[in-house]
Amino acid sequence: MRNLTAVVIASAMVLGHASAGAADTTTIDEMHQNGGLTTGSMTQNPQSHMFDGIELTEHQRQQMRDLMQQARHERPATDIQDFEKMHDLVTADAFNEAAIRDLAEKMAQAQIEQQVIMSRVRNQMYHLLTPAQQATLQKNYERRINELRKLANLQPPSPLQAVSSTSSNQ
Repeated sequence: MRNLTAVVIASAMVLGHASAGAADTTTIDEMHQNGGLTTGSMTQNPQSHMFDGIELTEHQRQQMRDLMQQARHERPATDIQDFEKMHDLVTADAFNEAAIRDLAEKMAQAQIEQQVIMSRVRNQMYHLLTPAQQATLQKNYERRINELRKLANLQPPSPLQAVSSTSSNQ
């Protein structure tokens, strides 16, 4: 059971990291060329859709391209060896929880650093917008966050929640 759990966690980390990296490298131009849609799911990375529906001037687009280019140079490279190490730990004969925790924390810290860099860039991009564009962005954000709340309420309870709620009712 532990091995299965470790495999699921490792797979989720790999997929989450890969999709977050792919979504973060989407430029404003790519968003507009794709009809305002970026790759990836809004539930995985809601910030990747931050500027959807905002009409940008050519000057603003250029400034945002420059910011994204600068962020690409600041972002640390993905350490493929960490994914390989995680795979080796997950498929090992003996489960080494301490090693998995250490590696998972290292990988999580790298994702935190990447999120900080991208959040700084998005903040700079936000401040390039006019007050009217900022108002549109806020309205779009509120609509999307309400959609996410509805989706969260529609999800069935996990088996653990179902077990704990039935055992507490007895």
